Amino acid sequence: MGRIRFDRFAFIGVPISAVIRIRATEYSMGRTPGTQGPGDHMLEPIFHAWERRLADATKDRVVRPFEWGEDWIPSNGHVPGATPANLVHDWVSQVLADTDAFYTPEPTREYSLEPSADGGTLTFPSALTTPNPENNTVHGRLFPSRRRDRRAAVLVLPQWNADRLGHVGLCRLLAWSGMTALRLTLPYHDRRMPAELHRADFIVSANIARTLQVCRQAVLDARRAIAWFAAEGYERIGILGTSLGSCLALLTTAHEPLIRAQALNHISPYFADVVWRGLSTRHVRAGLDGHIELEGLRALWKPISPRWYLDRLRDRRTLLLYARYDLSFPVDLSEELVRAFRDERVPHEVAVLPCGHYSTGKTPFKFVDGWVLTRFLKRALLD
Repeated sequence: MGRIRFDRFAFIGVPISAVIRIRATEYSMGRTPGTQGPGDHMLEPIFHAWERRLADATKDRVVRPFEWGEDWIPSNGHVPGATPANLVHDWVSQVLADTDAFYTPEPTREYSLEPSADGGTLTFPSALTTPNPENNTVHGRLFPSRRRDRRAAVLVLPQWNADRLGHVGLCRLLAWSGMTALRLTLPYHDRRMPAELHRADFIVSANIARTLQVCRQAVLDARRAIAWFAAEGYERIGILGTSLGSCLALLTTAHEPLIRAQALNHISPYFADVVWRGLSTRHVRAGLDGHIELEGLRALWKPISPRWYLDRLRDRRTLLLYARYDLSFPVDLSEELVRAFRDERVPHEVAVLPCGHYSTGKTPFKFVDGWVLTRFLKRALLD
């Protein structure tokens, strides 16, 4: 394949190599969060308009009603006579008191690998049983490394509403680079989606407890996948997550000691703030409006917010990657998480893409994104 030269890709006359830098515990292009560089004011409206057009191409978003979701709380968490709001608040307090218990799955041996020409499909039962049977089986697409010593493996968690082909190209790049990749299907996505859904609404919605439980399910599934890696003899294990997947990846890393490195692609410290302010989640915000304020939502969704787990990451290698013109994961939130890593002296590297959230998946930015993520994981797991 040879060496990839990203100087050959340019956008509005600016070479990619001139606008993206990766530095350990420093900021891209030598800037601190919140500052503007040359050309930013000119490019921002162009990218923001592009992001809105890409977001508006999706026509099947549904505004679902607000629910506390007390039916998603274990029966032993119900207090007689308590209101639904109080039930959820009390349960969240219990979760925060012991997140290891919340995010640790029961072991399983019920793994099945069906070989195929390009790797295979791994299936196993989810550690959390939901009311939808099709969601209770986990599916992962395996891309074996071209190296035979099988030293390194990467678990890949795609973005919200990713289809079955999402991140397949990235997995092939990881495998070509010497790391076996397992692309996991998130809860309520693809084959795990009930017939009545058109989108993966149950993992991010205006149902408070269900959102917590389904995100928890994703972490439990990820830990079972990593346990399979370990049982297969992989000693150097990493995780890569994009957008919603980056949040779930950090939660997994914070509770899974087998993970050595994490590449987080689009980042925020708070789950609630992305839903409240993001371009991609306007329909979810519409369901929340009038029922709860941001401060209350942030408190209830604290168990699924990356900000509160940084002290668990000091012995891991982390890449924080965000897009300068992102409207779905607002840039100030991404920069706040970077500052938190820096202020708490948690080892990390930072990369900033000169594009937006949706446009990260477009040429040439998707190639740069894949190269940055793969380069980091290769150095972290193979060097």
